Amino acid sequence: MNKILGLVILFLVFIAGLIALIVVIARLGNTPDKQPLTYRKILFVVVDGIPADVIEDIAVEIPNMRKIQQIGGYTRAYVGGDDNNYTQTPTISAPGYMNLLTGTWANKHNVYDNSVNDPNYHYKNIFRALKESNSAKQIAIFSTWTANRIQLIGEGLADAGNITFDYKFDGYEFDEITYPHDPEAQYIFDIDQRVTNETATCIKTYGPDLSWVYLQFTDDAGHEFGDSEMFNQAVANADRQIGQIWEAIDYRMKNYKEDWSIIITTDHGRDPITGADHGDQTLREKTTWIITNSKEMNSYFQDFQPAIVDIYPTIAKLIGLNIPVESERELDGVPLTGKVSLIKPNVQLRNTSLHINWMILDPSGDVKIWLSTTNLFQNGMKDNYNLIEVVSINNNVIVVDIERYPSNFYKIILEGQYNTINRWVSRL
Repeated sequence: MNKILGLVILFLVFIAGLIALIVVIARLGNTPDKQPLTYRKILFVVVDGIPADVIEDIAVEIPNMRKIQQIGGYTRAYVGGDDNNYTQTPTISAPGYMNLLTGTWANKHNVYDNSVNDPNYHYKNIFRALKESNSAKQIAIFSTWTANRIQLIGEGLADAGNITFDYKFDGYEFDEITYPHDPEAQYIFDIDQRVTNETATCIKTYGPDLSWVYLQFTDDAGHEFGDSEMFNQAVANADRQIGQIWEAIDYRMKNYKEDWSIIITTDHGRDPITGADHGDQTLREKTTWIITNSKEMNSYFQDFQPAIVDIYPTIAKLIGLNIPVESERELDGVPLTGKVSLIKPNVQLRNTSLHINWMILDPSGDVKIWLSTTNLFQNGMKDNYNLIEVVSINNNVIVVDIERYPSNFYKIILEGQYNTINRWVSRL
């Protein structure tokens, strides 16, 4: 009996050892090369003042952006909000950056020119949203214009959330010894190159989770030379700088098994007459573009002309950021990745009813229609929303009675299964 028991024990030990060996072999076989990419990183680039027709001109030498485009995609986009509407925003640099950073138009973030006198920080920028969601995430800024960090993002300001960048490279425009200012702004190009060098080094070494690169010289060249070969050359030079940044990203992807998305865009186009100016609502000044390496872009990106405000919710979705509902309801953008339920809502106020329609991108589920008669959010408080209707998304032309909610101003939220969009209407 003891002999049989001993044999059983030996058999069990053998089986246990065999199982352990199989586990070890399986683990050894699952080498880093076979590991799924688990670390999502985002870098977005704003190259100042390049209209879409220049990017699309095959004579303009931008091989790096075209290579990135071939990996992911390209689309025309727009800035400036809607013409003759409460969202209309000047086609000027600082408002354009703030559109991207907050996912809102100027009627909310309150930046209408490059003076940046009184930004409304209640509309949280994407860096603040990420840090408040997960303080361990690392953020970086590489910028030829220091106001991007100090004024638009409001680093270190209590009103702007007291966020601090983990890596920051800017302020070089104030160093007139290293970068003596010249009439043709060559010093700006030199600063752009330093910003590019710092970006490449930081990305290769540290790989921040969310980074912003701002390159300025193309806009200076546009103001100086207008539509010209000199301007096209400035765009080609910027492309080489983007290529240097892309090489650093490629290095991280190959050596650290990180999943990087780069989003490249501009803040405005140029005037249609000379190309030297911008700021108005002409089609060329409003028409911009987006290039990305991401293969996850959806039909809204591919088949429509999205807006600069769509980049914020796109970054949020790519990086897995959960936006609090009160902030999500204020976003004017729609994600360019993942499923989207509805876009392009139209809301008209007629006496005591709202006439609402939308374009369907995914026919799944219902649309919840929420209504508020206040705009307390702009002062840092929450608006009270009433659920006034729930309809199938396919019932996309409806009339809603709002007699119970008398007001001269309304905020309307259309909440689909996959995205939320908002509109304001007023009797005034």
